[in-house]
Amino acid sequence: MGWFTRKKEGISTSTAEKKETPEGLWYKCPKCKAVITSEEHKTNLAICKNCNHHERLTAGDYFQMLFDNDKGTEFARGITSADPLEFEDTKKYVDRIAKMEDKTGLKDAIRVAYGKIENEVAVIAAMDFSFIGGSMGSVVGEKISRAVDKAMDLNAPLLIISKSGGARMMEAGLSLMQMAKTSAKLNQLSAAQLPFVSLLTDPTTGGVTASFAMLGDVNMAEPNALIGFAGPRIVKETTGRDLPEGFQRSEFLLEHGFLDMIVDRKDLKAKLAQVFSMLKVEKATE
Repeated sequence: MGWFTRKKEGISTSTAEKKETPEGLWYKCPKCKAVITSEEHKTNLAICKNCNHHERLTAGDYFQMLFDNDKGTEFARGITSADPLEFEDTKKYVDRIAKMEDKTGLKDAIRVAYGKIENEVAVIAAMDFSFIGGSMGSVVGEKISRAVDKAMDLNAPLLIISKSGGARMMEAGLSLMQMAKTSAKLNQLSAAQLPFVSLLTDPTTGGVTASFAMLGDVNMAEPNALIGFAGPRIVKETTGRDLPEGFQRSEFLLEHGFLDMIVDRKDLKAKLAQVFSMLKVEKATE
């Protein structure tokens, strides 16, 4: 102690002048940990170039990716939950909805739009996981119903892109009723001989999987998407058994007959156009 004394004032280290890296400049893959620029990741449709991990996209991202000229016409935009049950847990449901609207800029967990895919008119209903975990409430059911009506009005195929944690607990039985409502509307679409393609993305679980997500004329999925009714942890605890490797992932479900195909996001638009065309021709010749 007392061996060293500072002879000069105002001495600073180089670390004090170190500049912070701006947030959002880099993307780190959660699967393989590879690091690339966020711009490069976005250009690659949010797919990791190293391991092909498909990061979650918003409904708007899918509209931009799939519609010709990055443009579709959104409809049924102003529909919001009326909170008929006046539900409250850690906070009021109306407050939770308001907070989600401010945070995400969305009205609920799904958006619907129509436009052209490879020069053919189609309707897309795409879910957003950022809005209360993509949970299915009365608004989701209503918007899917309106998407079906729009498809019949336009004599066009329907694509539903699922990304959901399941039924919305804050709407209780009203949420579960959407399973029957959406299934009944899709039956109308089938009666009109119009194609319905279901695209299951990570994650698709609960009441969404148990209803419209598995009712497609063709059921597609993105690579390595988690798809199931209950989560793997719940299944394991219920059955008391170790689960097979890759259980409830797209590849496992395809192997066991629950899916028709797995489509890489880069090939999605072309594959959809092909499937819509095939289904339309088949139905027209019956």
